[in-house]
Amino acid sequence: MSSAHLNGIDIYFERSGSGPRLLFINGSGSTLEMSRPLLGVFTERFDLLAHDQRGLGKTTIPDGPYTMAEYAADAAAVAESIGWDSYRVVGVSFGGMVAQELAVTFPERLDRLALVCTSPGGAGGASYPLHTLGDKTAAERAAIGLSILDTRFTPEWLAEHPSDKGLADIMASRGNVSKSADVIRGEALQLEARSHHDVYSRLGRITCPTFVASGRYDGIAPPANGEAIASQVPNAELHLYEGGHAFFYQDRQAMPDIVNFLAG
Repeated sequence: MSSAHLNGIDIYFERSGSGPRLLFINGSGSTLEMSRPLLGVFTERFDLLAHDQRGLGKTTIPDGPYTMAEYAADAAAVAESIGWDSYRVVGVSFGGMVAQELAVTFPERLDRLALVCTSPGGAGGASYPLHTLGDKTAAERAAIGLSILDTRFTPEWLAEHPSDKGLADIMASRGNVSKSADVIRGEALQLEARSHHDVYSRLGRITCPTFVASGRYDGIAPPANGEAIASQVPNAELHLYEGGHAFFYQDRQAMPDIVNFLAG
């Protein structure tokens, strides 16, 4: 657990585990504290580096606006600060957007890349505009959040699928946590940067083996967006799993596939 002053802000990061170097990049509004179960999967096989992105968690919440290029530069700077000149990368959701930006900017630094439940933006398709939910009521946000988490999630479906009901409840509880004005500001600035994500036309710059993983019922980053990424990235392989935006919790094959690919 450490913090470094990089790109004008203090970035909190953690390093744990052993094995090949792996940089983990988190999703919208997610902090390291919120992602312990997911991080734990990777520390079993990798020397894992992960950080709270600008505006989130224990990292500085600077004035905005933020850009996707800044998020990618932050990720690169964290890796460089501990002496890594090459590494593997896994990006989840928003983290996958940052990972794409990182990969097209510094292709020589990436050995392998896993893009999980994410979108390329532009002509390749954008993820659901989460920044528009701020104007909704709490009830409206909850209803939309459920429907885009997994397009099958209706009250009837959840009543018949207890494990999916548990997942939906966990995700819903994240939106019920009391937050300070600064935390709300940082999350909003991240979503605004996310709304401008467009790396589609530059994906051909990625040179490392790339694993693109999508959920069949994802309403945030639809499977077509994963297909678009794979169509543009040389040496990319596309995998479709049974689940929604959190398919890696729903389909037991997903995480072993991702981990084994990254392990090479």
